[in-house]
Amino acid sequence: MFGYVIRRILATIPVMGVVAIFVFLLLHLTPGDPAAVIAGDYASPADVERIRETLGLNRPLHIQFFTWAGQLFQGDLGVSIFSKQPVIKLIGQRIEPTLALATTTIIFAVLLAVPLGVLAAWKSGTWIDRSVMVFAVLGFSVPIFIIAYSMIWTLSIHLHWFPVQGYKSFLIQTGTGIDGAAIIGIGFEGICRDSGRAGCGLVPFFRHIALPSIALGLVYVALIARITRASVMEVLTEDYIRTAHAKGLSPRVVLIRHALKNASVPIVTIIGIGIALLLGGVVVTESVFNIPGLGRLTVDAILHRDYPIIQGLILIFAGVYVLINLLVDISYTFLDPRIRY
Repeated sequence: MFGYVIRRILATIPVMGVVAIFVFLLLHLTPGDPAAVIAGDYASPADVERIRETLGLNRPLHIQFFTWAGQLFQGDLGVSIFSKQPVIKLIGQRIEPTLALATTTIIFAVLLAVPLGVLAAWKSGTWIDRSVMVFAVLGFSVPIFIIAYSMIWTLSIHLHWFPVQGYKSFLIQTGTGIDGAAIIGIGFEGICRDSGRAGCGLVPFFRHIALPSIALGLVYVALIARITRASVMEVLTEDYIRTAHAKGLSPRVVLIRHALKNASVPIVTIIGIGIALLLGGVVVTESVFNIPGLGRLTVDAILHRDYPIIQGLILIFAGVYVLINLLVDISYTFLDPRIRY
């Protein structure tokens, strides 16, 4: 097993290498002169030349690549063209809302979808099964932004159950250190760590993150529930399931310990794919709910043609995608010891 894990880790290196080459060429594959595009229509030739000098576009292509790759290995993703701040700093400022949204979404989706899929498979052909399938088809067919705006109109504007938009951190100032610096911790409600104003903590966090997580998670609930149902139904037809029933085991034990366990590989696969697909859903959801995360940063960078930020975000998203696939592949060896590559 150790050799398998090492091979899978080594296999990610050329993948990230190809991604890095593509990200670097992204600036050069853009139609027209990137410096002129960034400078705008009313820029003077001197302004365009200054931008070319700043981006290093006046050097040979291979020199540009090796310089960029060397900075990348040192953790330097470049500097934003417009804000003049390091890209890694901008990403660090925006990563908490995105991680919070993605984590709560996938937890919500898995906790709801897997039981629904198992129940639909167990009650195959009944009204429960048909209801779950109708919900799955609707959830997977309706675009995320339509679900989001419908929930905002109903639950926020009319019923006033949730805030319309925004994000509140679960981290608060819990005290002051000897040097006068704020001590950051987790609490139910308190002073925000960044702004110094009240309104952060677990309670405001869940009030603001609940609606975006549900809106984004319904799509993945539908996807995971359908795959769970199909996988469990296939396992329920196996001979060892009938043998377990014949031995007098309770239906719950047969369903959970035997059927669900042996159907777990496709379920884990689709959960991993769902986590990867969250990268696209986060962009839409953060834009709808005005959440200052990486999705909003991506949209702003594209609108301003801030290539260093776009390059850094693509690398981050690609790294997360590769890492998730690696973890899913490794999990197969625990779920089914027969799997070896």
